[in-house]
Amino acid sequence: MKQLSGLDAAFLTLETHNSTGHVGGLLILDASDAPAPLDLAALTRLMNERLPQIPLLRQRLKYVPLGLDQPYWIDDQNFDIEFHVREISLPAPGSEAQLAEQVSRLHARPLDRRRPLWEMYLISGIAGGRLAVYTKIHHAAIDGVSGAELMTVLVDLTPGGEKQLPAPDFNPEPAPSTTTLLARAALSIATRPASAARIAAGMGRALPLVGSVFSPYLGTLLGRTDRDGDVIKAFPRLAPRTPFNDEVTMHRRFAMRSVDLDDVKTVKNAFGASVNDVVMAMSAGAVRHWLIDHDALPEAPLVAMIPVSVRDEASKSKLGNKVSAMFAALPTHLDDPVARLAAVHDTTKVAKAQQAAIPPGLVENVTDFAPPALVARAARVAFAMGLPRRIPPCNLVISNVPGPNVDLYLGGAKVLANYPVSVVTDGQGFNITVNSNSGQMHFGLISCRELVPDIDVMAGYLVEELEKLLKLACDVK
Repeated sequence: MKQLSGLDAAFLTLETHNSTGHVGGLLILDASDAPAPLDLAALTRLMNERLPQIPLLRQRLKYVPLGLDQPYWIDDQNFDIEFHVREISLPAPGSEAQLAEQVSRLHARPLDRRRPLWEMYLISGIAGGRLAVYTKIHHAAIDGVSGAELMTVLVDLTPGGEKQLPAPDFNPEPAPSTTTLLARAALSIATRPASAARIAAGMGRALPLVGSVFSPYLGTLLGRTDRDGDVIKAFPRLAPRTPFNDEVTMHRRFAMRSVDLDDVKTVKNAFGASVNDVVMAMSAGAVRHWLIDHDALPEAPLVAMIPVSVRDEASKSKLGNKVSAMFAALPTHLDDPVARLAAVHDTTKVAKAQQAAIPPGLVENVTDFAPPALVARAARVAFAMGLPRRIPPCNLVISNVPGPNVDLYLGGAKVLANYPVSVVTDGQGFNITVNSNSGQMHFGLISCRELVPDIDVMAGYLVEELEKLLKLACDVK
């Protein structure tokens, strides 16, 4: 059995009466040249073959009595692959809008915590004879990078796939006794005073560094200078209010768009930016136009949270969460697309400098220190008081997870697109996540249905923003 880290367990607290804690992905497949039909039986067989390489998919949560320590992953004595791999079919004509609506509904349903925390759906009936596979897995088990690693186990580089050895019989280990769990918890509690001293020392070293690198750049972004033109140091402003920073419901909206990676690189090269800068600028422009449509554009720039992987070589092939976050001003207050891109380039420098000032492992140490019972109680109080929506630390999450620039196949069917489906919570009712593969970038947008009902409009604005930047980049040449 393996114990969850404090960061892994923290994602369990995301689940409330109106939000879930899982992430997902939607693969669009072309099975026209597949060696054999990809149906439910074939997909179930494929998953059975690959499960020995991903033990976590046959494990469920085991909680420590009284919430004294982090939960454990233990083998599911009654694991049933047919419960986890399912199939549905869209009614004619099987449009992209129908597919997005179906994913919205599937993603809104919480996972059963009595079983391994994942589900997979084979979706047929899509226009053009295509198939789709929607998978969801709890964020307590994976982050963006480990999710990408998981995908490499499930997909192949050729239609025929790699020859798999027959799956060995699954012999689950017996569940630990209550006495064993309490004994381990007692040992963990005994070491907490030393952990607290170590964490406090790390935080003390980090705070001056964060302040020194952050305030000058933020003053520049907000235009706060003195008479001589020197930057006035400023503390970061709170995220301004927007329609999607409110209490969420259990209902979701999903939208998807793809753009050519070469077009993004053309813009990147023309303006001396990075691929991620272009993604942020596209997002800033799309959100700005949507807010103008709804007469809700704040004068101040929005604040975006950008997840950052902190995986080292030793943890690259492991599941679980190794992630931190940086906060960057999103220049929705600027009208010019090129000015937005330049501002994004500058503000991400600030965010990266701030992130680099945080000692490695500090976030993990803090989350590991607090007992789950205390964390869960604090989360319930915070959500009950509405703190996430009253004082939102950011307006939205923007995440970019690079993928392999090669053709991929699932069960012999070619992967045409891989759209991420992320998480929304109270105060954070809108999320943009990007995956890339085979020369394209695939944007997956998820929102609370009531807060951003027209999310497909927002997705369309993303493409329009890239088209504007691409035209301006060609003019520069």
